[in-house]
Amino acid sequence: MAESESLETITEHERILQEIESTDTACVGPTLRSVYDDQPNAHKRFMEKLDARIRNHDREIEKMCNFHHQGFVDAITELLKVRADAEKLMGQVSDTNRRLQDAGREVTAQTEEVIRCRIQQRNMATTVEKLQLCIPGETPHLRKNLTIYYSALKTMEQLQNIYIPRVSQYRFCQIMAETLPKLREEIKEISMSDLKDFLESIRKHSDKIGETAMRQAQQHRTFNSAVQKQVTLSCAKPLYGLNGRTPLQHNGLSTEAADEEEMDEKVLTVQDLVDFSPVYRCLHIYTVLGDRETFENYYRKQRKKQARLVLQPQSNMHETMEGYRKYFNQIVGFFVVEDHILHATQGLVTRAFTDELWNMALSKIIAVLRTHSSYCNDPDLVLELKNLIVIFADTLQGYGFPVNRLFDLLFEVRDQYNETLLKKWALVFRDIFEQDNYSPIPVENEEEYKAVISRFPFHDAEIEKQQFPKKLPMSQSVPQIYSQVKEFIYASLKFSESLHRSSTEIDDMLRKSTNLLLTRTLSSCLQNLIKKPHIGLTELVQIIINTTHLEHACKYLEDFITNITNVSPETVHTTRLYGLSTFKDARHAAEGEIYTKLNQKIDEFIQLADYEWGMAESDGRASGYLIDLINFLRSTFQVFTHLPGKVAQTACMSACKHLATSLMQMLLDTELKQISMGAIQQFNLDVIQCELFASSEPVPGFQGDTLQLAFIDLRQLLDLFMVWDWSTYLADYGQPTSKYLRVNPSTALALLEKMKDTSKKNIIFSQFRKNDRDKQKLIETVVKQLRSLVNGMSQHS
Repeated sequence: MAESESLETITEHERILQEIESTDTACVGPTLRSVYDDQPNAHKRFMEKLDARIRNHDREIEKMCNFHHQGFVDAITELLKVRADAEKLMGQVSDTNRRLQDAGREVTAQTEEVIRCRIQQRNMATTVEKLQLCIPGETPHLRKNLTIYYSALKTMEQLQNIYIPRVSQYRFCQIMAETLPKLREEIKEISMSDLKDFLESIRKHSDKIGETAMRQAQQHRTFNSAVQKQVTLSCAKPLYGLNGRTPLQHNGLSTEAADEEEMDEKVLTVQDLVDFSPVYRCLHIYTVLGDRETFENYYRKQRKKQARLVLQPQSNMHETMEGYRKYFNQIVGFFVVEDHILHATQGLVTRAFTDELWNMALSKIIAVLRTHSSYCNDPDLVLELKNLIVIFADTLQGYGFPVNRLFDLLFEVRDQYNETLLKKWALVFRDIFEQDNYSPIPVENEEEYKAVISRFPFHDAEIEKQQFPKKLPMSQSVPQIYSQVKEFIYASLKFSESLHRSSTEIDDMLRKSTNLLLTRTLSSCLQNLIKKPHIGLTELVQIIINTTHLEHACKYLEDFITNITNVSPETVHTTRLYGLSTFKDARHAAEGEIYTKLNQKIDEFIQLADYEWGMAESDGRASGYLIDLINFLRSTFQVFTHLPGKVAQTACMSACKHLATSLMQMLLDTELKQISMGAIQQFNLDVIQCELFASSEPVPGFQGDTLQLAFIDLRQLLDLFMVWDWSTYLADYGQPTSKYLRVNPSTALALLEKMKDTSKKNIIFSQFRKNDRDKQKLIETVVKQLRSLVNGMSQHS
């Protein structure tokens, strides 16, 4: 146990000795104290250990000294040799120092003289500088630093009133007193020169000033619009609270964060772009010198001249938007500068002066815009011009200038914009009509059907029940026209934005412009389409069907406008769409064209008729041209099945009446001199064929023999000649129950004249002469009676 304690003690003493050897002497105390705090009598053993360590170090030192002894002896020997040379060098340095001191005495004296001269020069320069601060001189330095003129004028006033009278006996004071008025005039001239440079500078830079102001106004308007939309989306959050602004989310950030971002972009003001110090300086100088009125008059006169120059537009300004933009920028820059001068100076310009300038400018601007906007044929360019005018008006309104007349002008520009839109859409409609195939739209499957009805509001229960593939009654131009009308409404709406108008007014604008599109542009395109020669009966039928569907879609267009403007159609004074009348007129024109083309086609068949008017007897069958005509009419009226019933019935009735009239005119043609009974019989066969066609009900919906009545005049006339029943005709003439009530005496007389025996080749009357001359006398008697009837009718009429 004792051995273990002794070992621990020895180890502890070793540690303490190492600390003493490696620690600063100032910190040895605590280490030694630990020896005495340990076991009793431990310090004795430590002292023994310490003595042993000291003896060990002494032996090492002795060894080291013995090792380096010879080197030490050699070093001492070398030092003894160098001592003599060091003493010699010390003597040489002392001698050199003495000689340098002797040589530098003269240089020192000259240096002290230079120092005294430079101090005098510095004092003189300081004196001159102070004097120049008191009295402005003509040095370039003074001309560059014009800010000293404020203090210079004050100093001159003090010199003239206070200091010069005190030392007036000196000549230089008299010279100064005589120089002061000249210096004042020179200061006025220099400040006026700077003002002229300033006016020239802002004339050149007003474009940049206006561009900056309009850009900031546009950014402000865009920000307000975004905030308004955000407020609309979150109505529960107020825009401003009682204690300040309520944070709003804007583009995913609060307005506070947005403000922090905007602070990164420096907002330029007019002071950042223009140095107004020449104006302030010149105004102050003229005010101090008592000549402020002269300065004010000069400034206002020059600015009026500049205003007239700014208001002069370029001749080709209407060709590009850059011309308009530069024109507006210059005007805005001019009035922004004037507004700043108005508020930054006291009385240099007045509100009355700026109002006068603005009224003059406003009249000129409106006249220029009216002239140049009339040359714009591109709706996009007119829309850009409108947006530019709105930004221009908003910018100047922000500076307190009244701009109501500009917004009134925009209504005129809106009319111009609508005109350009109408011209553009007229070409669009024309292209649609030219590319249309005028055939019902085929749909092969449900996707195609939904694609069509997504572009056009078509609903028909019968067609929806049909299996695919099927056909929709309208042609492909109908959904295209409907879509383009909606595009027109969108384009028209773009102009109404930012005009500070109510929803009701915007709704009224949209409806009126849409009415113009329907009643003028689309109606004109339809009328021109209907009149084109390549549009046949099939195309006309399809056009009637198309206009019917477009007419039904007008109510959906009204709903479309209502959804855009949120103005109910039941609102008082709400304009209605006139599409109904437009499509009705187009449909009536197409119907009339159908009647015309049908009659033309009938005339073409009639022209193919080749009757042998002197034939002895008929062929026993109807003429070929008439059979072809009847077949054509049958096939044509089959196409009319898609038309409204009255249209098809009217077309059929019109065709039959025209055919009957044409046949009657053929019989009564003045160039036709003779007609045989055989020709009458052949003609009767043709009329019978027409009557059969009429009785076959080619178009459903006729009551009884209504269609056959179209040929009643021909039938009674032919019956009269075929039966030769003149006694009945003459006896019953004028009676409502007459069998030949529709036979006019003049018509019967004209046809009977063609059948008289005017030549020997007349077969009918040659038989009369052979068989019975009394019959010839009877004919003569009939002719006379007919003539008397005709003469009586002419006298009565």
